[in-house]
Amino acid sequence: VRLVESGGGMVQTGGSLRLSCAASGFTSDDYAIGWFRHAPGKEREGVSCASASDSSTYYADSVKGRFTISRDKFKNTVFLEMNSLKPEDTAVYYCAANLMRRRCSGPPLKYEYSYWGQGTQVTVSS
Repeated sequence: VRLVESGGGMVQTGGSLRLSCAASGFTSDDYAIGWFRHAPGKEREGVSCASASDSSTYYADSVKGRFTISRDKFKNTVFLEMNSLKPEDTAVYYCAANLMRRRCSGPPLKYEYSYWGQGTQVTVSS
């Protein structure tokens, strides 16, 4: 099982980025996938997750209306579209897979996700 994030970078406030999470070794569409972020001095935060086949999604209040999680099942890839970015969105973003559960019914909890990517840095300047 492997997850590889890409798409991070530096943008100005109000800008957009699209993060990708390429999965291998399993079919990501069959399981819950979460996006987390870790900012310096803060706890790792679950910002979004999608149930298997995108049957349901969750967004933290801090990103609701600005971020969108989606999948391309043919590419075995999960995306996080981030719009209207703010300086407080600055963090290392990680995708993670929960191979014990198909459904994401609330905030993704880091201890429920066994497989993690290496992270991609997102920096939003003011």
